[in-house]
Amino acid sequence: MKVLHVNAGLEEGGAKTHILSLLSQFNAHTAELLVLEEGIVAREARALGITVQSISQTSRYDLSILKKMVTLINEGQYDIVHTHGARANLILSLIKKRLNATWLTTIHSNPQLDFVGKGPKGKAFSFLNVRSLKKADGLITVTEEFKKVLIDMGIPETKISVVYNGLLFDGQKPSVKVHSVFTISYIARLTPIKGHELLFESLQASALNDFHLNVIGDGELRETLEQKAQELKLANNIQFHGFLDKLAIEQILQQTDLSVLASYSEGFPLALLESANQRVPFISTDVGEVALLVPDKTYGWLVPVGDKAAFSQALKEAYADWQTNTLKEKGENLFELASNQFSQEQFYQETVAVYEKYNSKTRHVDKM
Repeated sequence: MKVLHVNAGLEEGGAKTHILSLLSQFNAHTAELLVLEEGIVAREARALGITVQSISQTSRYDLSILKKMVTLINEGQYDIVHTHGARANLILSLIKKRLNATWLTTIHSNPQLDFVGKGPKGKAFSFLNVRSLKKADGLITVTEEFKKVLIDMGIPETKISVVYNGLLFDGQKPSVKVHSVFTISYIARLTPIKGHELLFESLQASALNDFHLNVIGDGELRETLEQKAQELKLANNIQFHGFLDKLAIEQILQQTDLSVLASYSEGFPLALLESANQRVPFISTDVGEVALLVPDKTYGWLVPVGDKAAFSQALKEAYADWQTNTLKEKGENLFELASNQFSQEQFYQETVAVYEKYNSKTRHVDKM
């Protein structure tokens, strides 16, 4: 079986981690990556030994690549084309009837919310993405919740599979933290749906004596959020790092006491698995299926979506645990749960099972 993953190539968040984590498990000749633009996805994939091809679009509206895509896929004799992201979905929907391969796509987020706040253009992109998804042979969602969303959109349940994100847990205890300030980290794109303003307001309301917040990620709200930090008199406590590579994020997490997620919508965030790998507990809004990682308060905190008072109270409790040196116990519990239930191997095996379900030519997939 030959599989070709297709992505625009500019992913910076969990979708990028998902794609690279999955592809790194396959033989380089069994599963390959095609990007529509050279960028961070291609660079990091090549560094992992993944076979990468590129067909450059001059813009997201450039459809001159359609013929090249058909030729590449058919002549490459791929059995499955696996897309990630709205742009890749649109391209495949336009050429599907000319392909010899089966088309699968992974739904990393709620497709009805992906373009919220982007005006008329966003509504158009949302419409095109939903229409494209309905043409796929099969769809993989990262949560049961997203499966329900797709069914409500009119997609038959028989076409939908659920495969949770997984991570390669290293099993090594991180080095002892050497800082003396309560350190919090938030890894997310700076977009409205991620709820950074809720987090900032909750931090102000919590009136913590001393803390440092790492904001990791970038996006259209950066200037607005920097101004918000100034208005709330938190600018001295908050550091905006922009986009960072995997190693840099790991280094920050190793010196982090608490991770946070303030989103209004999520699937099953890889950022929280990365936090778990470093034994860092988290506070999260109760979105997607994050609750699977927090069965009770011995693992961390879940708060209602958009609830500043609840988020503020959780911050106070986490700070108190940090002061008494008991916060790390939650991190250990979280690591044990996540590493046992959401491993990279399980993620790989469940994805292969989906491939085999849709592939009629062979029942064998070569692993690295």
